[in-house]
Amino acid sequence: MELKIENLEVTLQKNKILNRVSLTVKSGELISLLGASGCGKSTMLKSIAGLLDIEKGRICLDAKEIQNMAPEKRGTVIVFQDLRLFPHMTVEKNIAFPMELKKVPKARQKEIIKKLLEDVQLPGFEKRKIKEMSGGQMQRVALARALACEPSILLLDEPFSGLDEKLRLEMGALVRKLQKERKITTILVTHDKKEALQMSDRIALMSNGHILQYASPTEIFQHPENRQVAAYFGKANYIEGTVQKEQFDSDYISCEAKGYADGKYELLVRPFDVKVIAEGSAVEIREMTYLGETVDLYLQDEKQTFYAQDISARIHAAGLMEGAKAGIEFAPESICLFPEEKE
Repeated sequence: MELKIENLEVTLQKNKILNRVSLTVKSGELISLLGASGCGKSTMLKSIAGLLDIEKGRICLDAKEIQNMAPEKRGTVIVFQDLRLFPHMTVEKNIAFPMELKKVPKARQKEIIKKLLEDVQLPGFEKRKIKEMSGGQMQRVALARALACEPSILLLDEPFSGLDEKLRLEMGALVRKLQKERKITTILVTHDKKEALQMSDRIALMSNGHILQYASPTEIFQHPENRQVAAYFGKANYIEGTVQKEQFDSDYISCEAKGYADGKYELLVRPFDVKVIAEGSAVEIREMTYLGETVDLYLQDEKQTFYAQDISARIHAAGLMEGAKAGIEFAPESICLFPEEKE
């Protein structure tokens, strides 16, 4: 089902948390609400679920307004960070809980529970008590319980934040697999940019109750609409230059700038697009930090410092060391220019 939010405003304790936010989630799409704590992403999720009163705006599900409906009638299901499972009940009874409320026949409940446990890779766990399970297993039970509701919209409020990296990746892959198979319209709240980039069809990056940019992972990373969006996705280099007749020229790189008006700009260059070369002496390797497969480098020339990331094996094979002189090349994967910021 398609979800459409129009000019949503929410005030909590006299503080405006959401300020005229609009967003459309296509049917069967998984989007992420991404941003730092306090930006409004969980407030938006709870507003969709009907757990918070909205001040203004519309929330529509397949063109039907739901903002005045009771939470249980909206067809939305939310999985919280703390999961909210019943610890002394069995897995079977936890998953059955929403079906009991709907008065689903017992025989049908057992069929659904068996299939859901297979889907979340916990076959045969029906009689296990929640308090006897690991964190990752409880996450799977919470997901199964949510799916048992047959939601029109699945809402995930940072459900993986308490897991280690390996389990986060496993749960993310499982959620994405089941979401695609069942074609469930899904909204994930996260502050983890890597998680958002890996899982989402589109990402809504939020700040101070606004959406800064709403785009595909590739678009938002390669073509951020402003420096605030660019900065959220990691350190970057900015090279000052000038565009004339759709050609960008600077002291370091020249490239086509199709669609950009004449003027002064800064070219965004991500760390992996800075190539360090053994031959040459344009920069000094001021700092080198080994990170296993990759290495971080800070490179200094007469004008500025550049931040680079490269494959450790390549840097080692080239004989490059901290304090050494090296050449430098810039090869951005895509051209992204920002008008030069004035002091």
